[in-house]
Amino acid sequence: MNYELILKKYWGYDSFRGIQREIIESICSGHDTLGLMPTGGGKSITFQVPALAQEGVCIVITPLIALMKDQVMHLRRLGIRAAAIYSGLTRDEIIVTLENCIFGGIKILYVSPERLGSELFQVKLSHMKVSFITVDEAHCISQWGYDFRPSYLKIADIRKIKPDVPVLALTATATPQVVEDIQDKLQGSSTRTEGSSTRTEGSSRKTKFNVFRMSFERKNLAYIVQTSTDKYTDLVQLMENTTGSAIVYVRSRRRSKEIAELMNENCLNATFYHAGLDSTIKDIRQKDWQADRIRIMVATNAFGMGIDKPDVRLVVHFDCPDSLEAYFQEAGRAGRDGKPSKAILLFNNNDERKLQRRIADNYPEKEYIRKVYDHLAYFYQIGVGSGAGNTFAFDIEKFCHAFKHFPIQVNSALNILSNCGYINYTEETENKARVMFLIDRNDFYKLDNLTEIENELIVVLLRNYGGLFTDYNYIDESFIAQQIGLTLPQTYFVFKALNKRRILHFIPSQKTPYITYVQRREDGDRIIIPANVYEERKEQFTERVNQIILYAKNNNVCRSRQLLRYFGERCQTDCGICDVCTDQEPLLEDQKTAQQSILQLLQDHKKHHITELHSLNMERKALDEALEYLVNEEKIYVDGAYLIGNA
Repeated sequence: MNYELILKKYWGYDSFRGIQREIIESICSGHDTLGLMPTGGGKSITFQVPALAQEGVCIVITPLIALMKDQVMHLRRLGIRAAAIYSGLTRDEIIVTLENCIFGGIKILYVSPERLGSELFQVKLSHMKVSFITVDEAHCISQWGYDFRPSYLKIADIRKIKPDVPVLALTATATPQVVEDIQDKLQGSSTRTEGSSTRTEGSSRKTKFNVFRMSFERKNLAYIVQTSTDKYTDLVQLMENTTGSAIVYVRSRRRSKEIAELMNENCLNATFYHAGLDSTIKDIRQKDWQADRIRIMVATNAFGMGIDKPDVRLVVHFDCPDSLEAYFQEAGRAGRDGKPSKAILLFNNNDERKLQRRIADNYPEKEYIRKVYDHLAYFYQIGVGSGAGNTFAFDIEKFCHAFKHFPIQVNSALNILSNCGYINYTEETENKARVMFLIDRNDFYKLDNLTEIENELIVVLLRNYGGLFTDYNYIDESFIAQQIGLTLPQTYFVFKALNKRRILHFIPSQKTPYITYVQRREDGDRIIIPANVYEERKEQFTERVNQIILYAKNNNVCRSRQLLRYFGERCQTDCGICDVCTDQEPLLEDQKTAQQSILQLLQDHKKHHITELHSLNMERKALDEALEYLVNEEKIYVDGAYLIGNA
């Protein structure tokens, strides 16, 4: 198969980049494959090209609904038959999409991981011809990953339905431990015996993944940690001194709006973005930013996944992320065109205290978690032994007010209870707007006092949606607004006016968290919170927090080398452009000599007591700096009071 022809026909490129071709050849040969590619490395090409090269449908599992919609729209523009299944679609819409997959009408199907467990999906899947399964953001399946999602564990279950279908796992952020865990979790009960052509021979039980790594090194991207006592002033100065597109990452929705307003007050063109915004507003702001109508996007981590803007010159972290994985992925959105760019982390002692506090916020005491569970039952008036299978909309503000809780800890407690299997907590599910006419079709001629725009809206509804006189129908408010030439808020008020006159009943779109009792309610004292849900994950989270604090405070080792080392990649040269490289004075000759003398002393790879350094007859300062450098670079190791050379 000439994969270059497909690449050229649909994407206009003459050749593949990096490890793209190796991944494509591996998955098309039927091998389970894991691709480690940095942000901007071209992950989508590695599954879209082989999907077109083979018979059947490629199923792409991703948690990013916005990315699903964008990619489906983009693929359809290219003439590629693609579809997506996510929350907000009606059952009929889902059935039609799945039937199209069965009968060959779809080549690429995007699915959220939560949909994998539904009986409808699994039944339809059993009748599909599937070319391969793609797992995007594969680190989400690992309990060691920074963004673990229990719903990803269902992927192994669908492998039982399609045991001969290979899996392509893709991620931009994975430590060596996570790489191993991804492979283990995705094995399922597969008994396929094809061996890796370049890695290991096949076993009679489980197959080994072909693992392809693309270097995470970004030679054009300067990683900078800037100590800041006044972040607001420093941020304004950074933006004034930098040209081109920029992203500012913050931790809260309130702060995203606050900083965008600050930018605009200083004549810096900015807007803000977070998960709580209406989807249409988010789409408009993202498009304005991508088209350079907006220069600065101030956003929470809800922004950025799947964006294809190569000319971002600056990414600033106003608030420190709680893991190097999150920082690396977000920082990596700068300079994807290969031109010089900067990723700047504004950091001070308050950040360290905030990061440590997040550990307690994310993992409150077990007694507190049990108390939240009991209060939830009081909130919904569910008695012990009942409630199994019931689903409730969850108003967190009302709940916190009633029981005097703080939202952050409640949110964490509910996630832990969800991971324990007592409830299913779905945060902010987007429900599309619904409409049903309250008058008979034949009575429309009596409506002689409608405004022109009200009449036009009714015509658009009748032309595009059926069954509105007998039942509620989901509608797309942004589509209707576009058809009648109004903004989304203006369209909303037209609907409300018709609703008030009882011509129709309008239920606006809303984002609502839901809680489902997976099993009957227990007394809080009987709730079991196992170690693998609480103690082990708290320990992992604590370690990730400590690692980013160490990164921010380590001013002796090149930033790029620190990041690459964390992800298991060795780099022998400094980047030369980070703050450490540009600020650090060259080592004096006696410091270089001290390094060489220490290495010579330890070349026998035996233990040497640290007091033996005195025999080198060198300046104490030179020895201390040389010793610190060699330990940081892992050229030597410290075992108590002993030094050992690295073999």
